[in-house]
Amino acid sequence: MSSKNISENEKQTPKKSALRENIEAILLAIVLALFIRTFIVQAFKIPSGSMKETLLIGDHILVNKFLYGVKLPFVSATIISYKEPQRGDIVVFKFPEDPDKDFIKRVVGVAGDVVESRDKKIFVNHEPLNHDFGIHKDSRIVPGNIQPRDNFGPREVPENSLFVMGDNRDHSYDSRFWGFVNLKAVRGKAFLIYWSWDKSNFGVRWKRIGQMLK
Repeated sequence: MSSKNISENEKQTPKKSALRENIEAILLAIVLALFIRTFIVQAFKIPSGSMKETLLIGDHILVNKFLYGVKLPFVSATIISYKEPQRGDIVVFKFPEDPDKDFIKRVVGVAGDVVESRDKKIFVNHEPLNHDFGIHKDSRIVPGNIQPRDNFGPREVPENSLFVMGDNRDHSYDSRFWGFVNLKAVRGKAFLIYWSWDKSNFGVRWKRIGQMLK
């Protein structure tokens, strides 16, 4: 009896056309892609050398957008908070001088930290910053009264803000020049290189693909 009822129901239910099924599948895929891009993971391409040697021009990276909390699009209001960026994190953020542009830098100081540079040497809370990320390719020391590239501070990082720098210290336009990044402007943490194209040599950098960022 039950089998007969099922058969009758199937006869009464009109079958979806192949076109309708394809359209629904495409719309669902678009919605899922937009949801993932908005709240979970977004892809970015590195256009400059300010993060050498960690990131090279032509690297394509993935950014974790929910690690620092779920934010409403367009207003950047955090509705679910997980954690805040830590020193050493590589973050993508809206450039304070032009929010339509995305910048990527490394966090050097968080709220309450005192950041200072003396002849290219970085100090955080009066202690030397010891890591292998920052590189210098220009041996010249620029006095602080000319520009803050090699000498600045001390500066205290305000509440809800970050002090960020590029790993390519002599060729990075960062917090030394334009100030702090508001936490609301942070898009997420970069964690993976999924593709890398060397335009100058017209080839793929195979060894960089799949590299986790640190």
